[in-house]
Amino acid sequence: MKLIAGVDIGNSTTEVCIGDMQADGSIRFVSGASRMTTGTKGTPANVGGICAALEEAMDKVQRPVSDIHLVCLNEAAPVIGDTAMETITETIITESSMIGHNPSTPAGAGQAVGELIFLEHLGEGIKGQPYIVAAAAAHTYEEIAGQLNAHHGRLDIRGLILQADEAVLVENRLVFEIPIVDEVRHIRNIPEGKQAAIEVALPGQTVRMLSNPYGIATLLKLTPQETRSVTPIAKNLIGKRSAVVIKTPHGNIRENILPAGEIYLHGDREAMVNIDAGADKIMAALEGAGLIRDISGQADTNVGNMLSRIKTGMAEVSEEALDAVRITDILAVDTMAPVQISGSLAGETCMEKAVGIAAMVKTKQLPMERIARRLQRELMVNVKVAGVEAVMASLGALTTPGTQLPVAVLDMGGGSTDAALIECDGTVRTTHQAGAGELVTLLIQTELGLKSRISAEQIKKYPMAKVESLFHMRLENGQMQFFQESIDPRYFGHVVLLTPGELLKIEEDIPMEKIYNVRRDAKRKVFVRNALRALREVAPDHELKAISNVVLVGGSAEDFEVPEMLMEELSEYRIVCGRGNIRSSEGPRNAVATGLVLSYLGGK
Repeated sequence: MKLIAGVDIGNSTTEVCIGDMQADGSIRFVSGASRMTTGTKGTPANVGGICAALEEAMDKVQRPVSDIHLVCLNEAAPVIGDTAMETITETIITESSMIGHNPSTPAGAGQAVGELIFLEHLGEGIKGQPYIVAAAAAHTYEEIAGQLNAHHGRLDIRGLILQADEAVLVENRLVFEIPIVDEVRHIRNIPEGKQAAIEVALPGQTVRMLSNPYGIATLLKLTPQETRSVTPIAKNLIGKRSAVVIKTPHGNIRENILPAGEIYLHGDREAMVNIDAGADKIMAALEGAGLIRDISGQADTNVGNMLSRIKTGMAEVSEEALDAVRITDILAVDTMAPVQISGSLAGETCMEKAVGIAAMVKTKQLPMERIARRLQRELMVNVKVAGVEAVMASLGALTTPGTQLPVAVLDMGGGSTDAALIECDGTVRTTHQAGAGELVTLLIQTELGLKSRISAEQIKKYPMAKVESLFHMRLENGQMQFFQESIDPRYFGHVVLLTPGELLKIEEDIPMEKIYNVRRDAKRKVFVRNALRALREVAPDHELKAISNVVLVGGSAEDFEVPEMLMEELSEYRIVCGRGNIRSSEGPRNAVATGLVLSYLGGK
């Protein structure tokens, strides 16, 4: 047996295919494996993942790795995703702030206006003066309710702000009704003695007065100029269940536009575009610049710092000089990002426009040659860099039953989207473009405000349901699923992900409909847009209608909804599109690794 190993290093996974070179010159595929990529794609840190994948694949045929005659590596270009903010407006409030959030247990309902006073100072309150009371978590709910009831006959208490999550517990012990807002983290920052307006909406509704500039003006008796200045506050309170706005006569509220910066495109033609223009203008400028040599950003701006950070990070992991690192492609998509509001008392954020960017980074030296040399030293086997990723994916894709030349192959991985078109005469056109699964994960995490990147990755990969009782759940497509045995009570009332064999609870309190819309929108922005961009690049005369067949390969082709999105989009151009089935058994995975083995046969 002469065993040939093809190794595909991707941003997320490293895949291996083992082929046996037969005496008649044919190849028999005998094994395969997949492991998580170690380190950044295209750097020496990948060797650990390669060794683990090779060992797993050889274990399946009960042979040592040393029996491999040749290891063929793909030429891998690293892709890094990051986010640059566009037109961020930060609401700056000096001396005081607003509170507008969705605590799980506000109590009471309605609006109230009064002077702020801390619970421990109620004894100093003046009869006839309306008050909004603030109570820190150091006070128990029984103590708070007792104090309010004791002063109820003497003082005009209109509302209550709590630091602890105890609004309902306090309300149940009060002898009078008032709106109560709880879970206010920085309650000691509240300026005592200032006028404040408080509102709690009825169950299932949102605040109406404090999400309206004129409503705030009505409650706090503002001038037209003051009403104009509270517009950012009102905008942030839209959709909230409870809210507080504090009036500070000496304070000032203003919107501060942070510089997003300009992108400089160095290609066949020099071009410049401001990131404020949005993703469409950025991508149009990229196309107009022709073949890109490098991309940089304006100094001391969001995008300039982001692109500089990407280059510095790649220089560190590749051990290259900074001036040897170039960004040769970007994918920009419009998104929304939560921005922390200065002076907030409950950790409030405001959703603002942003641009998500995936960047393709290259160095002057071929990083794969260094990996090959190191791998050869560690394994004591022959290693060589065998071919361009897109071409290898095309060779592997042709093992899918029902394919024939000419055929276009779309390889959608974690960091990049590669496309290749193979003509009947063997001519191949390829493109390697930034942006794929990692950018989708980034967009989901950013738009939903998730703390965990793992949660965003899981949301991207699996469909959802809402557990509405212990015996049924509502799926994201509207269908109901019933169970004979009860569902684990810890899932009740929560959105869950339907992973194979178990349910995964989404910890954040986000409506299923919002998660669904954000997930699908992110996939359209990245996968669909980048697929069309890549296919146009390789199509004859850049006309999509000149392509007749497209085979989808790569990890993202296994997604439960992306292939259908692409089929729907490409059907308008009368293109036959579907998932590949590499070697009739691997599905859309292992295309590049399989192509690397086949390239050895072609070379022979």
